[in-house]
Amino acid sequence: MIYFDNAATTAIKPKEVGESVSNVLVSGLYGNPGRDSSEFSVNSGVVVNQTRDKLVKLFNVPSNDLVTFTTNVTESLNTVLKGILREGDHVITTDYEHNSVLRPLAQLKEKRNVDVDYVTFDKETGLLCVEDFEKYLKPNTKAVVCNNASNVTGYVLPIKQISEFCQKHDLLLIVDAAQTAGVEDIDIQRDKIDVLCFTGHKSLYGPQGIGGICFRKPIEIEPLKSGGTGIDSFNTSMPKFFPTRLEAGTMNVPGIVGLSAGIDYVNKKGIDNIKNYINGLVSRIMETLQQYPEIKIYTPLNAEITGTVGFNIGDIDSAEVGQWLWDNYQIATRPGAHCAPRVHERYGTVEQGIVRISLSSFNKDEEVDIFLKAIKEFMDIYRRGL
Repeated sequence: MIYFDNAATTAIKPKEVGESVSNVLVSGLYGNPGRDSSEFSVNSGVVVNQTRDKLVKLFNVPSNDLVTFTTNVTESLNTVLKGILREGDHVITTDYEHNSVLRPLAQLKEKRNVDVDYVTFDKETGLLCVEDFEKYLKPNTKAVVCNNASNVTGYVLPIKQISEFCQKHDLLLIVDAAQTAGVEDIDIQRDKIDVLCFTGHKSLYGPQGIGGICFRKPIEIEPLKSGGTGIDSFNTSMPKFFPTRLEAGTMNVPGIVGLSAGIDYVNKKGIDNIKNYINGLVSRIMETLQQYPEIKIYTPLNAEITGTVGFNIGDIDSAEVGQWLWDNYQIATRPGAHCAPRVHERYGTVEQGIVRISLSSFNKDEEVDIFLKAIKEFMDIYRRGL
């Protein structure tokens, strides 16, 4: 089997990730962090803080107090958007967003009268219309929220330009790094990213069920969840200080330890090396797909991209193409809408969907060879009208 669905989750992990998770579960040495002075609690507290320290270095966070753990980037974004935006606020986002941004904003619009505008992108080039941010600016604009890269096309958004707009108008910049954490150089201080939301199960090679939020500085935010923290127990409200304010309940210690091992793998390989390796595979795929006039490529040809390629073959339903690739070559792809409805509305692919392939550092040249062979066979069949 060939796994080309890494934008959803990296199913193939470094062996150290599984070993570290297993050790937490079977060693009998790990309890609840921060709950007592026993060695069980201390062991968990140590590995949790070590992982915070690694994330501080990875994203250049000012302090490990500003690293909060969640279950995934969806929870991170819900926590941030619902915790920061108030009645009557205005927020600017983009047509490239995932439902983890679009749905919370839709809820906030309905329940808190939060006003939302969407910056679109050029259908021919795939480039974001950055100049439109100024057009949507209002007196009550509070924040810009955008992903770092599209999960449909792999296009890396111009975060530096978006950040400059936010700094000019004193707006919060909230970035969804689901597709880029571990494969792009992210520096929240350099790029003035106020809030970075990330997940562990994609290019950080951690297990599912772990993610987080990194803050450039403490901000006023209402917790999404309330509950036990192990401290200040007689206070009916969550503690004011970070990271405890946003970490109610028992922490996912196995997931955090697995994430830690994934970060070690990324650091050992080197983000630039990982990116260059994946880009080399993607370049081969893009060059071959361009040779077929019947194939429409949605991934920008002249912009920075991740390891994701979105395409369609004629007017064939994307699900049919994806199923054929699996049935005949056991290649796992992701056809459909990818939880990004505005991308498909913009491209006119609401009914057809888009075939997405997404690569990781574990994919090989031989797998790309097989994929390109499969595409050639499919195109031969297609051209014969079968």
